[in-house]
Amino acid sequence: MSRRRLAKPPGKGVVVLAGESANDRRMLAAFIKAVHPDLAAAVTLTEITDPVRLRKKTGVELATAASVLVRKARGKAKLKSAEFVGIAVHEDMDACPGPEYDTTRPIVCAALARAADAASSVYALAAAESEAWLMLFPDAFSLHKPSWSLPPHWRSRDTGRRQNPKEDLAAELTSPRFRESDGPEIAATALAHGLLTEPSGSNRSYTEFVADLRKWEIPRTTRR
Repeated sequence: MSRRRLAKPPGKGVVVLAGESANDRRMLAAFIKAVHPDLAAAVTLTEITDPVRLRKKTGVELATAASVLVRKARGKAKLKSAEFVGIAVHEDMDACPGPEYDTTRPIVCAALARAADAASSVYALAAAESEAWLMLFPDAFSLHKPSWSLPPHWRSRDTGRRQNPKEDLAAELTSPRFRESDGPEIAATALAHGLLTEPSGSNRSYTEFVADLRKWEIPRTTRR
């Protein structure tokens, strides 16, 4: 008598994170978990370490770079024997929102969408740097290190207007001094305390990232 094999339940799909550094990818993961918790619960967030150099490219060069990045992401999903759900890509704008941002972001978003095809994609172009996004959650700094406190006049501001947020934080938070590697820990603290859905102030680049991310649908194969 033959035994019937039980169907193996589908595993979680994969969302691949790409960014300029491990710190940026870890912060990106925290933002995804806060902004779209249903998606984060339904998939596995994983990383590729390939360099991201999209914002200064155009035309065929941009299309090629986006395709290479997505191909690497699909390869990562294949290694995990999982469905490739989508890719989230981070870059620092290194400038405040303006004409360059207005032009760059939609062009890169479109290139990523074409490369991802049926999968989803989101582009986090942080203005001016990802540290400016962190500054939207000032209480997280004190929760991370009690000796840290952001000045009151920094609150409820447009953090995207800061030219050098990383340097501003390092100059203000000196005991101990703020380092780039503190960023993911601050984001994780903010996530744990439910702060990442309650920004203090504004940042256009963050708002647009959140709006795009919330459009992602949970893949049917990974729904519970």
